[in-house]
Amino acid sequence: MGTFKSRGLRGSDLEDLVNRTNEDYREKGLALIQKVPTPITPVNFDKETHHITMAYFDQKSTVDYIGVVQGIPVCFDAKECHALSFPLANIHAHQYEFMKDFDAQDGIAFLLLYFSGPDVYYYMTFAELTKFMDRAKNGGPKHFKFGELDDRYVLPMKGGILIPYLAGINTDLADRDE
Repeated sequence: MGTFKSRGLRGSDLEDLVNRTNEDYREKGLALIQKVPTPITPVNFDKETHHITMAYFDQKSTVDYIGVVQGIPVCFDAKECHALSFPLANIHAHQYEFMKDFDAQDGIAFLLLYFSGPDVYYYMTFAELTKFMDRAKNGGPKHFKFGELDDRYVLPMKGGILIPYLAGINTDLADRDE
């Protein structure tokens, strides 16, 4: 494999990087996280290639990923942002409600954000997301800015892990214990 100028591996998308990270964690026995499939109903099917050529979503999905980390249930959604502000409209109400219910059951719910401009991965706790959602609900901005985020949750690549979100979970757990 050739070298890349960025750890973001410019040709790959966020989902691919998260899936590769999840596989690394599984191989090391650290976590078992799976992509939640989006339920679809095929409308057109090409009988020669055996490919679905048109489909629609059956129902609203929950979050992108769900699993367990060292006995702790986790769920998260992965979002990419090209600007330095993130529109809260990118978090759908059904996703937020699922994360809220998951958190209420003592699971860890979070967002994994990729800000492509500065090439930064960020672990957003559910508490931080709720703070921004409540602010918007009370008439504040319907977005948050990169500069408002907690530097402790920036995820620099380390140990060969592409997106080391377990470091974010560790910080999140430490904050909950305080």
